[in-house]
Parts: sequence; structure tokens; C-alpha cells
Amino acid sequence: MDLGIRGKVALVFGAGGGLGGAIATALAAEGAAVAVADIAAEAAEARAEAIRSAGGRAMALVWDLSDHAAIPDRLAAVESGLGPVDILVNNTGGPPPTPVSGQPGEVWLRHFQSMVQSVILITDAVLPGMRARGWGRVITSTSSGVVAPIANLGLSNTLRASLVAWSKTLAGEVGRDGVTSNIVLPGRVATQRITFLDEQRAKREGRSLEEVQAASTGTIPVGRYGRPEEYGDAVAFLASERASYITGTVLRVDGGLIPSI
Repeated sequence: MDLGIRGKVALVFGAGGGLGGAIATALAAEGAAVAVADIAAEAAEARAEAIRSAGGRAMALVWDLSDHAAIPDRLAAVESGLGPVDILVNNTGGPPPTPVSGQPGEVWLRHFQSMVQSVILITDAVLPGMRARGWGRVITSTSSGVVAPIANLGLSNTLRASLVAWSKTLAGEVGRDGVTSNIVLPGRVATQRITFLDEQRAKREGRSLEEVQAASTGTIPVGRYGRPEEYGDAVAFLASERASYITGTVLRVDGGLIPSI
């Protein structure tokens, strides 16, 4: 199936990591030029080089999402290097595991600015161009915790849930301009972040990492953790011309893990 995005320009955040990297690779494989944005310079450049080595177009960008003042310059660099952004993949790093209660106000504010406000500001900056061209995709990766809150991920559950309401509202505002806005939820996808969370759980519960992973696997109907490539492919489809009638929705890429309907 031709996804119809050859020549489109994608900006992918967290693209030096597992999920973001898989998304960037999947979009590049479909012919999109990809701006690989990450706070880690080496990780961003490594992913961009891998895409270029495979015959794709990519540029690496060091981008700290907590630095809102840098947004205009970074977007100008993308436009100069690849062109205006057609596909925006908002994929932010997760906060540390914490209870939802008793967190200092400055902690809430710091993570809100990097995980929520940055997404809104960057999206607002690229939307005028998308609307003027009559085509655009805004895809925001969050967490299964926005549907079924995850114990000891209080900051993540709360802040990411606000992005679901934002994305749905945005879909209603820009749909007639050819722009879609969707949320994607990963389940237990095998990335460094998931390994870290499993390790933290093992320490809290006095169990081995292998025991925790076995218990988690037992709750997944397909019987395994997901592969980052499976997540990347799902996002690439949402970014495609074929998905032009899908907007304002939440796509679960979770192997059936989330228990609610």
C-alpha cells in the first residue's frame, strides 16, 4: 500500500529513542523527509545517519522541549533544511515514577512545560502552514495511563491525559482544512523506558526484573511485549494519505493490554 507521503516533511520528537526512532524510520521508509529531534545530540545524529544510509532524507536536531524560546529557531532550521512541516509527531519523554499526591508545585510546572505546553506551542507554530497547504498530520504519542491510570506514574497519567482532550478539541478546529489530529497510546513496547519502569517496579516490590516482566507479559493478550517497529508502522499509517478520514481518535497499540472498552 502506498501511504501517499513521499516528499512530505516530518518532524519527530524523541526520535533518538525507541518509539520516536521507530516512528522516524517508518516515515522515512515511506519517502518522507524526517527531522530527527532529540535532546541527545549523538542519538539524534545516529538515527538521522541510519535513515540517510538507507537512502532516505533526514537531518538531526538537538531540541530541549523545556526551552520554549528555541522553538522559532529550530522550526526555521527544519524549513531551511527540509521544508515546511507536514507531519508533526509529538513524542515527549516521560517523567520519573511518582505517586500523584504530595508532589511539589514546581515539579508539576516543570513537567507541564516540557510535556504539555511545548507540544501545544510547537503545534500552534506549524499549524498555519498546514492549514494554508490544505494538508497536515498532528500525531501525539502519550501513554496507556491516560485510559487506565498506571500505579506510581501519577505525573505521567495526569499530564498526558490533558493532551488527549487538547488533541480531540484541535481535531474539531482544523479538520475542514485537511489537517488531522490523533493520539497514539503504546502498551508494553520493548524500549529503554519500559525496561527502566520494570526495573523500578522490581526494586519497589523486591522481585527480580525477570519476574516483573513475566508478570507483565501475562497481562497482555498477545503474550509478549510489542516491538518498536510495530508502533512506528501504526503511526506512519496515521500520518498517511490513506488515514485522511481518521481524526480526533485514540489509537491503542497495546496488544490488547488496556482492559477498558
